[in-house]
Amino acid sequence: MNKLCLLLLAVLLLNGCSTDKEAERAAGQNVMPQEMPGDFDFLVRYGYGEATKNEINTYQDIVVKDLIMNGTATANVTLTGDEMRSIYDQMKEINIMGTMELEPARQSCAVTPYQEDSWQITVDGVTRDLSWSGENCELTEDAGRLLELRTFIADIVAGKDAYQALPEAEGGYD
Repeated sequence: MNKLCLLLLAVLLLNGCSTDKEAERAAGQNVMPQEMPGDFDFLVRYGYGEATKNEINTYQDIVVKDLIMNGTATANVTLTGDEMRSIYDQMKEINIMGTMELEPARQSCAVTPYQEDSWQITVDGVTRDLSWSGENCELTEDAGRLLELRTFIADIVAGKDAYQALPEAEGGYD
């Protein structure tokens, strides 16, 4: 009987821990571990309007560059452990796995072309998809943070030899 009670207690405790973590995620709390987990990866696609052809993908260690009039070019780019930790720390700081307001409360106008990002982030067994658009002339505070993060990551990638070897873009978006 004692063994049965102990087993039941253990099951309840384990279930309670799981429920607490799920409740934290549902409440939008930052549940990213202090240390970067081994499964941390991300993919960000960005560009103007429908042409989100630029891509930084740590799942596959590739970068795609939008050459505008000349299509795209791809390079194998692997970020160092320190670079990944730095990016992870920035994601943790902006609570990227928590609740983010990415749509402006009011849509005051429309602009063309407009920037657009879509993200996929995996942290500690959880994968999250996010996207924002500048089509409505203003960005929320959270969308602005994602733009800053993407710019930070793109600057790291731009310093890589493999990226610098890619052809230059020709043309522009109107």
